[in-house]
Parts: sequence; C-alpha cells; structure tokens
Amino acid sequence: MFVFTIFVLFVFFILYKLLLIVPMREVNVIERLGKFRTVLQPGFHFLIPFFDRVAYRHEIREQVLDVPPQSCISKDNTQLEVDGLVYLKVMDGKLASYGIENYRLAAVNLAQTTMRSEIGKLSLSQTFSERDSLNESIVREIDKASDPWGIKVLRYEIKNITPSRKVIHTLEKQMEAERSKRAEITLANAEKAAMINLSEGERQEAINISEGQKQKRINEAKGTAQEISIVAKAKAEGMELVSSALALEGGNEAMNMQLKEQFIGQVGKILNDADISVVPAEMAKLEGFFEGMEQVTHAVGSNSVKGARS
Repeated sequence: MFVFTIFVLFVFFILYKLLLIVPMREVNVIERLGKFRTVLQPGFHFLIPFFDRVAYRHEIREQVLDVPPQSCISKDNTQLEVDGLVYLKVMDGKLASYGIENYRLAAVNLAQTTMRSEIGKLSLSQTFSERDSLNESIVREIDKASDPWGIKVLRYEIKNITPSRKVIHTLEKQMEAERSKRAEITLANAEKAAMINLSEGERQEAINISEGQKQKRINEAKGTAQEISIVAKAKAEGMELVSSALALEGGNEAMNMQLKEQFIGQVGKILNDADISVVPAEMAKLEGFFEGMEQVTHAVGSNSVKGARS
C-alpha cells in the first residue's frame, strides 16, 4: 500500500507537470532547461516534465498603474505636485519577460520623469488648460521608450495638479482681483448704458416736444391763414355787395342812413360805458357858448351893482 500510494502520487505529479491550462486573461512564458522555448497562449498545453517550466506569467488585459505624486517645476518656476494613472497592455510576453526586469515599475518611473519634463515646458496656466495635450505628449514619449519592453502604453491621465500653498494663496488673490475688476467693468458698463439710455430718452423727449410745438405752430398758422382768408373773403364779398348796392338808385342815401344809425348807436354805447361825460363835438361847442354867455352876464351884473353904490 505504501508503494502504491507513492506510485499514485508520482503519477499525479507527472501529470501535473505534463499538463498546463493557461487562463484566458494571461500568457505563459516557457523555458526548457533554463532557455526560452515559447509563449503559450490561453488554452490546454502539454509540457515535458522536469525539462519545461513556466518561467513567467503575464496579464494580457489592460492594466492600470498608479503614478505617485511628485514635485514638478513649471516653465514660470512654479512648484507643482502632480500624480496620474498609466494604462498599459502586454503585447509581447517574451519582451516583457526578458526585455526589462519589471515593466510595471519601469513604466511608472518613466511616466514620472516624462511628466516632469513635459510640465517643465508649460507655464502654470497652461498645465491646467492644456491637460489633454499634456497627456498625449506623455503617452507618446512613454510608448516610444517602452517599445522594447513588449508593452503598449494606451493612455496617461493626470489626476491632480496641486500648486504649493503660497501659489494657491497668490492665485486666490489674483482671482479675487480679477473678479473685482470684472465687477467694476460691469458696473461701469451698466452706468454707461444707463446714461446713454437716459440721454437717448431726453433727446427723444426734446424731439417729441419740438415736433409737437412745430405741429402746433403749423396748425395755428394754418388756422390763422384760414381765418384771414375767410375774413378777407367775407370783406371782399361785403365790399362787392356794398359796391353793388351803391350802384343802384337810392344807394347813397341808404348808405348815409346806415352810417348815421351806426354813429348814433356807437355814441350811445360810449355814453353808457364811460365814467366821464362824453358829448359830440357840436354839442361841446354849444355848451361852451352858453358857459361864455353866463360868464359875460355875471360880469355885467357885477359892474351895474358897483355903479349904483358909487
């Protein structure tokens, strides 16, 4: 039983060394007597026990490697702390095994050095605004250097760009000053627009008033012209009628009678409305005559009295 058990265990051990199942997610590098033989793809394979062995196993799925934060100096001498992520994939298992000792560590270190170099070409503001182009430059440089390692760098993503505290404080002051500047510009533009609108309103009001006054004067002038025209037309028609009436028999006598009636009417109106005594010129002369006669009579009476006393 002991010998049988040893035999069974030996058979299982031989089968274990003989049969190899490679998972779908990886490739295996096989060495025969310490020398590279082949790269086994996913599936079922046979090996020669004690001669063949699995030297390396490589993940063929896309891998994500974390790039630790590191200090960088930008083009304008600003200190930044930058970290990121590297996405890569093993394309050749043989080169990944024998081209470099540890392709993961090498990719991370290369990403750090390349990132420092690329950030040194940009100013502080450009590192934030041109992040996509910075990622593309880093991927291009890493992929070029890692080609002999049998890996393919698919992309690089910068996670955080953190300036020093002094720089952050300076940036905050700069942003505050910029906001104040924009606020002042906005207020100035608002005041300017208000003054323009006010002046436009006053200008339009003055234009409307002047237009109204102009139209008023035009209307008054038209009314006066129409009034003068109507009066003149009426006077002309009246003169024409008067001249026609005078040309008839008895027209002069009728005109004289009409004038006398108007004269008497106007004199009566004046006598009623005036505060002083108003009489015609002929009556005034007659009144003066009687006053003169009264004075003469008074003088003659006085002389006769004086003669009698003497």
